[in-house]
Amino acid sequence: MLTYLKKHIFTLSFVSISFLVFNCSKNDDIKKDTSETIEIDFVKSLGGSKNEIAQSVIKTSDGGYAILGYTQSMDGDITNKSNESFDYWLLKYNTDDVLQWQKTYGGSDDDRGNSIIQTTDGGYAILGFSKSSDGNVTTNNGAHDFWVSKLDASGTILWEKNYGFLGADIGNAIIQTNDGGFLLTGVIDVSASNGEGNSKNISSKTTKVQHAGGDYWAIKIDALGEKQWSRYYGGTFTDTPYDVIQTEDSGYILVGSSDSADVDINNNKGTYDFWIVKISETGTLIWEKSFGGSQTDEARAIVKSNDGNYIIVGDTRSNDLDVSINHGAADLWAIKISPTGHLIWEKSFGGNSFDVARSISKTQNGDFIISGSSRSLDGDLTNNNGQNDAWVIKIDTQGALKWQKTIGGSQIDFAYDVVELDNKSIIAVGETSSADSDVKDNKGFSDLLIFKLK
Repeated sequence: MLTYLKKHIFTLSFVSISFLVFNCSKNDDIKKDTSETIEIDFVKSLGGSKNEIAQSVIKTSDGGYAILGYTQSMDGDITNKSNESFDYWLLKYNTDDVLQWQKTYGGSDDDRGNSIIQTTDGGYAILGFSKSSDGNVTTNNGAHDFWVSKLDASGTILWEKNYGFLGADIGNAIIQTNDGGFLLTGVIDVSASNGEGNSKNISSKTTKVQHAGGDYWAIKIDALGEKQWSRYYGGTFTDTPYDVIQTEDSGYILVGSSDSADVDINNNKGTYDFWIVKISETGTLIWEKSFGGSQTDEARAIVKSNDGNYIIVGDTRSNDLDVSINHGAADLWAIKISPTGHLIWEKSFGGNSFDVARSISKTQNGDFIISGSSRSLDGDLTNNNGQNDAWVIKIDTQGALKWQKTIGGSQIDFAYDVVELDNKSIIAVGETSSADSDVKDNKGFSDLLIFKLK
């Protein structure tokens, strides 16, 4: 594949609008805002001789940011690691992009961090999955467990807990709840758990049902990690949640994908759908909605808009039913829903190849930045450096594309999360296997990728 020279300043103007073909919803005709510009401030790759990946980034209360992912290496940029199993890897940067400290957490087996939040006391909570029962991990219930740790402001573990059964139970997202506790979500292997996973006081048609594959699993814990309740949701095939948000009524909305059409799922559109689940404060299923077409559609992240609705992003391979346009292969797909699950609008972004979203966050002016990856060179994409580039786009509350930027080299580069800092610069994180074009260095296999836009 030819390597294309990436421009480091990307300006949207009326001259360049022809490159930005985007999908309006079926009933909207939205004018693009072309007034913003975006440029690359820096691109960094961090790692050692093995594999490193960043999964989550947050802005911190001191104006800096923190990144969570996982590392396999014992050398290079990684310090204080004694084996080549995967460990959680946490890096804290100040407002000047200087690394203040880094820490690894885990044991002698497979431990991978997926989600970080800053807590109201100035510390952090981190979630992922663990197969260890030594080191920082006190117990293991079989295969992988949800593993959550509460940290102080310097990254020291205050407490850690694991939740799971005999199968692979994977923690994907954590939020701090308005009562000071936490809500965790991820996948439970219901079959391997022999139907366990629901709290004893929860009555549900899913209780003790022998599902094949995974289900959405929600676990509510208090401020010290003690479980208050847990419940799983899904059908007899594969149902995977990736994100969760607390709602105004103290309930929760979980988003992910499902290819089931039974038990809790009543209106599957075809293969995998965006599956949106609204639950009460105590885990009761209030409503569930499937969005998509006849092909594969997977939701990855949710954020609340300033008008009280929600925007959900992921990717789609469909071009029918709820999906009005597909530019080719897979598109980044964004939908806006009301608090009751009504579809307000939907938009597809991308070109003739595979373009996907992995996160969404709100900016200070009420717009949204989305991270993911792209293989396209047409449609909404004006440049691609190689096999797969990290991709960040900005949209407004109606889904109009404001700007987009690809970062990468000739190999595979991916942006898994993105956040706007207090100074309105943007930090995106992910992984890279490149050592050319935007990415000047590769330490070995995949590296943790950080880039800043402003």
